[in-house]
Amino acid sequence: QVQLVESGGGLVQPGGSLRLSCAASRSIFSIYAMGWYRQAPGKQRELVAAITSGSRRNYADSVKGRFTISVDNAKNTVYLQMNSLKPEDTAVYYCNAVTLSTSGEYDYWGQGTQVTVSS
Repeated sequence: QVQLVESGGGLVQPGGSLRLSCAASRSIFSIYAMGWYRQAPGKQRELVAAITSGSRRNYADSVKGRFTISVDNAKNTVYLQMNSLKPEDTAVYYCNAVTLSTSGEYDYWGQGTQVTVSS
């Protein structure tokens, strides 16, 4: 089991920055991959950025060059630094963790944090 607690959302003007944090309840070394997804009203949840245990990162095309995912292993925390925010980045952002075991692959989700980009 992995509990995930997000923080850092809020209201920001276009062009501004926010940093989201996701604290995991156990060592990130035991987690295969962690990522951030978002869901805007009326839209499906989509991957924003992810990082694997081998430090491979991937980003949605819409955020490349603006968002950065990083990990602090000592704090068991994953961050999403969001720069040059646009109104279309408005959504609820969810932290995700994927674990692998002999019994299969498991997904865990945080409760979500609202990000609103508006003037």
